[in-house]
Amino acid sequence: MFYYNDIVTQLIMTDFYPMQVSDIKKETKDCTSITFDIPNELWDRFQYKQGQHLTIKALINGEDVRRSYSLCSSPIENKWQVAVKRINGGLFSNFANNDLKVGDQLEVMAPVGNFFVEVDPSKPKNYIVFAAGSGITPILSIIKTHLALEPQSTFKLFYLNRNAKSIIFKEEIEALRNKYFGRLEIFYFLTKEQRDIPLLNGRFTAEKIQELANKIIDISNVDECFVCGPEEMIFLIRDELVNAGLSKDKIHYELFFSGATEEDKKRAAEAVEHKFEGTEVTIIDGGKEFHFAMDDDYDNILDGALGAGADLPFACKGGVCSTCKCKVVEGAVEMKINYALEDDEVAKGFVLSCQAVPTTEKVVVDFDV
Repeated sequence: MFYYNDIVTQLIMTDFYPMQVSDIKKETKDCTSITFDIPNELWDRFQYKQGQHLTIKALINGEDVRRSYSLCSSPIENKWQVAVKRINGGLFSNFANNDLKVGDQLEVMAPVGNFFVEVDPSKPKNYIVFAAGSGITPILSIIKTHLALEPQSTFKLFYLNRNAKSIIFKEEIEALRNKYFGRLEIFYFLTKEQRDIPLLNGRFTAEKIQELANKIIDISNVDECFVCGPEEMIFLIRDELVNAGLSKDKIHYELFFSGATEEDKKRAAEAVEHKFEGTEVTIIDGGKEFHFAMDDDYDNILDGALGAGADLPFACKGGVCSTCKCKVVEGAVEMKINYALEDDEVAKGFVLSCQAVPTTEKVVVDFDV
């Protein structure tokens, strides 16, 4: 077992650090928030932007389990907190909600992610944000940070849940509305609980987004939009807001991984068809090189490297979290799916190693850039 005074002296080959759980709180029946005690020696390493996430590793029933969770705390709080919503059959989510205790240790990677825009205290900005369920976690971090540091900015929050009891962080959200009175408007949408306002009953639909754009949102005055939730919801909201006149580059989204769609599977199959058999792969990580030949048992660089004994960072393996991001410096690959990287990153050679199918005789990828 590692202890805090060992952290700075241990040579850790991956980017994971042992962290102690300092607080656990039941936010709803099916959601638990976890706060980590980050030792002073690692504060600089663990500084983060609002909207970024942590990748957590735990050994559960002998299995190495890794998951990424958005920070719901704000960097101005000097706090590192995530919320884990229970998923039926979810190995880590059930462990976190049922068994994890204050004082336990988990391995944690430093915060990463691109789901943010820079704070600008000198400029008043109008934000609209959409969340479903636990998608509120990065949204809450974003709201707290910009309201505190941009004294003239405003937010409209559209938040979807099953019923009032399932609203995660409801008390904190309401407290923010009171603290920043007039700058934060909240609209709760419920799927299993009826209210008097038809617009707020049920899931987001094209018609509802159109109504919001016509009656509640001044599209011409929106500076940034953040959306966090399942894929279908995100792209529905994005497309309807673009149709209403909002520039696509103002819309930022963080996707839940809920399994591959049929379209995803089709794209993946097409990429695998182009695989070069027996590619010689070089991994650059931590300033060292690791060489292996792709095995027929694996179709992507991450799994091939792990199968050959490499120790690389990864979490979702679904093309969503970007934990396994690296850069192709020689050769070529084709990604099966990609929900994490922006077009300009892909243009610079960055790929998700969990989705990267080698298509040339030799490939060199760098995890250090």
